[in-house]
Amino acid sequence: MNPRKFLHALWREWIRPLALPVLLIAAAKSALADINYVPTGSMRPTILPGDVILVDKLAYDLRVPFTFARVAHWADPARGDIVVCFSPADGTRLVKRVVGLPGDIVELRHRALFLNGTPVPSAPRPAASARDLAPVERAALFAQETLGTRAHAVMALPTRPARPDFGPVRVPAGCYFVMGDNRDNSFDSRFFGFLPRREIVGQAKRVVVSADLDHWLRPRFGRCFARLD
Repeated sequence: MNPRKFLHALWREWIRPLALPVLLIAAAKSALADINYVPTGSMRPTILPGDVILVDKLAYDLRVPFTFARVAHWADPARGDIVVCFSPADGTRLVKRVVGLPGDIVELRHRALFLNGTPVPSAPRPAASARDLAPVERAALFAQETLGTRAHAVMALPTRPARPDFGPVRVPAGCYFVMGDNRDNSFDSRFFGFLPRREIVGQAKRVVVSADLDHWLRPRFGRCFARLD
C-alpha cells in the first residue's frame, strides 16, 4: 500500500474518530476526577501500598483542564482532609493529610501532635488496625486522632529512627502543613516545608480497588470502595 494512502486511512479510520473522546476523557481526568495508584506506605494504616484511590478534583474548586488556573472556587482544604498534591521539593505526586491550616502553629512533642499549643485529641486504637500491614510493621503503635471533625488512625514505628519532635512552626498564608498517617515513615511538610494551596489538586475520597503487593497482587476485596476517613 502507498504510505501516504496508509497514513491517510489511519487518520480517517482510527485517529480522527478517537481524538475527541480521548481529549474529553483526559480533560475530565485533569479537572473533574481521577484515580491515583499508591505505591508506598506513608499513609498507613489509612491507605495501603497497592490501593488505587478516587480523587475528587471538584472538592475545592474548578480548574481549567491541564492547568492550575481556577475557574471557580467554593472551598478550601479542612483539617483532616486527605489530599493529592505535588511535592514542593521535586514535583512528585503525593497523598497526605492536612494537619495545619494557614495561621496554625504546628508542633510535635515526643510524637504527639500539637496545634496552636493544644494537643490534638488522641486515643488508643485496637490492634485490629494492623490488618493488612506488612509483618515488619505489625509491631507499630496505633492511635485514633481527631483533626477538626475527622477521626482517623495514625501509627508510629518505635524501632525506626525518626524525629519525635518538630517545631513549633507557623503555617504562612496560602499554605498548608501536611503529614502522612505513618508518622515515622513519611516524606511530608516536616521535610519539604509548607505546601502551597495551588499544589493541592483534589481530595482523596475512596479506595477503588486494592491489591496486596507483598502477596503476588492478591486482591483485597474488603477495601474495594471503602471510604477514606
